[in-house]
Amino acid sequence: MAATSRQASSVSPDAPAPVIVAIDGPSGTGKSSTSRAVAAKLGLSYLDTGAQYRAITWWMLTHDIDVRDAEAVAAAADRPEILSGTDPAEPTITVDGSDASGPIRTQEVTGAVSAVSAVPAVRARITELQRAIAAGAPTGIVVEGRDIGTTVLPDADLKIFLTASPEARAARRGGELKGGGGRPVDLDATREALLKRDAADAGRKTSPLRKADDAVEVDTTELTLEQVIECVVTLVEDKQQAR
Repeated sequence: MAATSRQASSVSPDAPAPVIVAIDGPSGTGKSSTSRAVAAKLGLSYLDTGAQYRAITWWMLTHDIDVRDAEAVAAAADRPEILSGTDPAEPTITVDGSDASGPIRTQEVTGAVSAVSAVPAVRARITELQRAIAAGAPTGIVVEGRDIGTTVLPDADLKIFLTASPEARAARRGGELKGGGGRPVDLDATREALLKRDAADAGRKTSPLRKADDAVEVDTTELTLEQVIECVVTLVEDKQQAR
């Protein structure tokens, strides 16, 4: 089954050499906002790998695949066609030709994505797609996820691992959820949900969440988003200049 991506525009002759940046870390550390902003500032492509796992999870749910049945999930892993747009200004994701950017953010998908993403056949399928997208990015790319620097792109030019306290992460995620409308967010429940997701991601046998040995760790607890972006931009520019 085809799995493709939309790539950024061609490279100027005077542009810096393409650079592959892997940004890992748990939810609520500012990973997505930082990665998109850094890619936009530096003219790089951008890939949200978490959206891909959400997309395949959403497909499983809408096709009545029992997400608790690893064998059933594995058997269907190659069926959906997932297309990831890599423009940081407007990242898109479609499944079998349909826009999935909204549906993949539902609570139902959130509750099932850890189980689906833990299935080795799913990780193999999505990892293959991610590597193809990164290899084809003409200006370089910022790839964010949970196993990018350790498994997907172990030879990335720069690896960054974002962290933050559970309390800070819950507050940020609660703000995101509240910003989407609906009832006020229970921060304690949000914190527990984040910790549960951390445990699932770190404890899975295939490509667990962990910091790569050569990754630069950035604790975002006391930093504003703008400060985190500035920090990462500096790290990337230093790496570009050193190449």
